[in-house]
Amino acid sequence: MLKLSRLTDYGVVVLARMGAAPSLRQSAPELAHRTGLAEPTVAKVLKILAGAGLVEGVRGARGGYVLARPLDAIPLSDVITAFDGPIALTACVEGGGGGCGSEEHCPVRGRWDPVNHAIRQALSGITVADLAMPAPIAFIPEADLRLAAE
Repeated sequence: MLKLSRLTDYGVVVLARMGAAPSLRQSAPELAHRTGLAEPTVAKVLKILAGAGLVEGVRGARGGYVLARPLDAIPLSDVITAFDGPIALTACVEGGGGGCGSEEHCPVRGRWDPVNHAIRQALSGITVADLAMPAPIAFIPEADLRLAAE
């Protein structure tokens, strides 16, 4: 199973929350409160996002973080790469060497490259804005709809 790290998931959550007010400088404590995540976790996520150029940090009393570009210009692949490194299903990827003990005898060596490329392409076609959009009503559990109506 292909599974992303928890920090990658949190990165998308933080970016989506920031996208609700894209020009507003937001601090780690504010974002922690708005996302329900622990403040140290949000601070770590923001540091990684800043290192990847997805958010910009502003120092000082009125400091905080702002999006480096709109959510619809941030592909999911950029977020995944920032937290989890290169996107690949296997250790034997283009230009990678020494990731497998059976590398020199492997009958499928290099054959995963088209698969890895297709996955990277698919994830590049989905933006954080696509994930930040409200869920269609068909996907909202009935109990949540009743609570919203009350």
